[in-house]
Amino acid sequence: MNKVAQHGIVVGQEMKLRLCALLTLSLVAAPGCVASQITSLRSPWDGHPIKTVTGSYSCPAIPHIAPGLVTDGFYKLDDPTHSIIDPIRMEAYRRSSDAVKSAGLTIVRAADDYRTSGVLQAAQCAVERMNTLARDGALAGSMSSNQAYYVQGWVVGAIAIAYLKVRDSGTSTPEENASIRRWLLNVAEQTKRYYDVHRTAGHGDGLNNHLYWAGVEVAAIGIAANARSDFEWGIKVYEDGINQIKPDGTLPLEMARGSKALHYHLYALAPLVLLAEFGESNGLDLYAHGNGSLHRLVNLCISGLQDPTPFEKATGVKQEVPGRPSGDQIGWAPPYLQRFRNPVLMQMVAHAPNLSVYYLGGLPPIK
Repeated sequence: MNKVAQHGIVVGQEMKLRLCALLTLSLVAAPGCVASQITSLRSPWDGHPIKTVTGSYSCPAIPHIAPGLVTDGFYKLDDPTHSIIDPIRMEAYRRSSDAVKSAGLTIVRAADDYRTSGVLQAAQCAVERMNTLARDGALAGSMSSNQAYYVQGWVVGAIAIAYLKVRDSGTSTPEENASIRRWLLNVAEQTKRYYDVHRTAGHGDGLNNHLYWAGVEVAAIGIAANARSDFEWGIKVYEDGINQIKPDGTLPLEMARGSKALHYHLYALAPLVLLAEFGESNGLDLYAHGNGSLHRLVNLCISGLQDPTPFEKATGVKQEVPGRPSGDQIGWAPPYLQRFRNPVLMQMVAHAPNLSVYYLGGLPPIK
């Protein structure tokens, strides 16, 4: 599809399909759009069935997670770049959030174990643990701080993606599916309210990487529950994020993060790529948005991993650079590389210790 567009050739049928896809998102029928084109929202894991096998799976227990979460940030309060960790605050953050994160990670790992091994009990484990959280209304209550909202979004977003990985396994009952989806939708409503207020007020987290991660969370929930308004909210977040990318590929709000500027460019890139993949699964060429601005961000990040000097010149401080890029830096790369060849990035992926990103629901989608 993109190859044709890149050569400047407008194909009537392609444009028609794109129009149908766009109108499908708003539930409006258009002349010439057959009924079969108006379908449920899809994920990158749909249409890639798993060959299941019999076998046992050790399903770790998870604690009951309360509806409310009391936690706070971990950077020094007097650091305007939010890049210097306060050890005391970090310890308090870990004590208050580790159990929540651990519960979500158990589910994500079980979903990935199912996708990689085909063992149905792994999928069943993920579903049962999700249903436990849903029954408890986990993380669907009062959030004590901005950081609490971030943790809520990271963990529930990861779980929503895990649900997309196992929802076709046949291990969940209609009642369980309804319970899980209802819980996810409740959290999505909180997330949208929080970020809509902060975007309107111009708060940093209503515009920077935090918003992009919220976009992944809400879009994944939209696909899981076939809630088009949530999916569209996530797509609008993607467009807003892409529109912030400068001609040189930088994101101004992430460049302001001092020694973590490169880190936060990579951290912002990851949810944007997955949002683009969500769009592709539903007939939207989001990679082309903003004249392909996402590719400029990708190239900047790859260059920064090779040589952080431009980031150091822009920020005036030495950058934190990993010895060998791994999931936290390039977990977004496998689906991107399936569409766009980049030899340098391919080498990074080939030598990465792992490519799992917890907050993106674990292992990336591949065909």
